[in-house]
Amino acid sequence: MIQIGKTLISEAIIDTEFTCNLSACKGECCVAGDAGAPLEEKELEILEDIYPKVKPYLREEGIASIEAQGKYVMSDFDEPETPLVNGAECAYVTFSKDGMALCGIEKAYRDGKIDFKKPVSCELYPIRVQKLSELEAVNYDKWSICDAACSLGQELEVPVYKFTKNALIRKFGQDWYEALEKVVTKLENE
Repeated sequence: MIQIGKTLISEAIIDTEFTCNLSACKGECCVAGDAGAPLEEKELEILEDIYPKVKPYLREEGIASIEAQGKYVMSDFDEPETPLVNGAECAYVTFSKDGMALCGIEKAYRDGKIDFKKPVSCELYPIRVQKLSELEAVNYDKWSICDAACSLGQELEVPVYKFTKNALIRKFGQDWYEALEKVVTKLENE
């Protein structure tokens, strides 16, 4: 583990290569699993505010789930997350004609309707951040549905921390990311 400020970073985000391969997985990370995407406290009000502009991008099933459950729900661990449709895909997910899962929030963002791209946990994936008592753990979440992403990452030689650079900067700041790069350089030179 590497410590930068109040974060403990798994070396797997440095050692593991990863580049999303949407043509292979079709966005399965937005569909599979048993919980919604983790949300930060500051994102809860944002979801409330942007929902009217995002709603036209969503499927009827997603709208029904959001309107029945709320813009977010609380997990069994009392942490906010996105609601699901029938216990399956994220309520904010849409599907392209070829069946690829896409984020309705991100579609509204790309169309210039909102200035919020999507929850930071979604942009960070395959990194998951877990709050500890005084620190945050920054871990690589290995999931078999991402095997094609690992293969592509190896082919392109892109480690997880570089693939998620913009999201890491969004979450922790530019200085934090530069500190991580210095640690990586030092590790490579040892």
